[in-house]
Amino acid sequence: MHAALVTARHTVELIEFDEPTPADTGVVVDIAYCGICGTDVHSFESTAPVNPATCGHEWVGTVSAAGRSVDSVAEGDRVVIAVPPACGSCEPCRAGHTRWCTTTFLHLVGRDPLAPPHGGFAPAIAVGEGRVMRANAELSDEQAAQVEPATICFHGVRSSHVRPGDTTVVQGAGPIGLLTLQFARVAGAGHTIVIEPNPDRRALAAAVGASAVVEPGEAATQAVADATRGLGADIVFECAGLPHVIQTASDFARRGGALALIGFTTESARIQPATWMIKELSVTASLGYTHDEFERCMGLIADGRIDVDSLHTDTIGLDDVGAALADLASGGTTRTKVLVDPRQ
Repeated sequence: MHAALVTARHTVELIEFDEPTPADTGVVVDIAYCGICGTDVHSFESTAPVNPATCGHEWVGTVSAAGRSVDSVAEGDRVVIAVPPACGSCEPCRAGHTRWCTTTFLHLVGRDPLAPPHGGFAPAIAVGEGRVMRANAELSDEQAAQVEPATICFHGVRSSHVRPGDTTVVQGAGPIGLLTLQFARVAGAGHTIVIEPNPDRRALAAAVGASAVVEPGEAATQAVADATRGLGADIVFECAGLPHVIQTASDFARRGGALALIGFTTESARIQPATWMIKELSVTASLGYTHDEFERCMGLIADGRIDVDSLHTDTIGLDDVGAALADLASGGTTRTKVLVDPRQ
């Protein structure tokens, strides 16, 4: 069996692995689709080592084998990648901070004891039982493959405490920005401005509910000023995941407003703390999700309040993962969400 892995900067290789078998507390999942995430693109661009367990972490598939101690799913169940409930015994849980359970977090970042040697860019994968959840029966496989990134955005918007009628800015209209825009609207946000340099993604942002869509620069500054009578936005969602635009995102917020960091970057960013203090900004940062948020998120997709179908632009095979990552990293792509079908 071969899995596609980022093995060095701008390098994707098909590595041979033995056919997976389940641990006593694990399952084997035959992958139907695995989405390419923005963090996969960052890994492709980075010179830093990549955790192979997280290279391809947006998947849906069918349980083909289950360990003898597994009782939450069974062979034949269609499942999505998820995280287990809070364990109740780690230090954060014992202190009452179950939302920040260490066990859940280790599963999220592929550092749990049963973390696989490769991700979901493969025909099959062996993971711990806690890493899967039954997929909502009303979702197509293509929709279910986008549940993981959607739940990232659900968690980020939920953490921001957006209020009904808030004027919001979403910086970046990749998959994360487009999903964040929709969750903000579901949460009650009023006027929502999306800032994005790519014209295809600007058009998509308008199609999924943005009140206004503008290019970065003076047009964005003017659009926010016009929409808020010069005050600035109530909440700015930074979804580009680029260090050089974090300060720009804060500039769009009003005094007493909020900045929600959802786009992920491992690089250092230059900011102006004095302006953040003058504005008395509230800042939230999100990485991951909780077990129950997957169920909630699948329900919102199933009932049509969150549109993931419009984000899915194409499906490729394992042989084309490297070329797709290069295209997505170029900045000029016409693609948005690319799904990998390892059966091709």
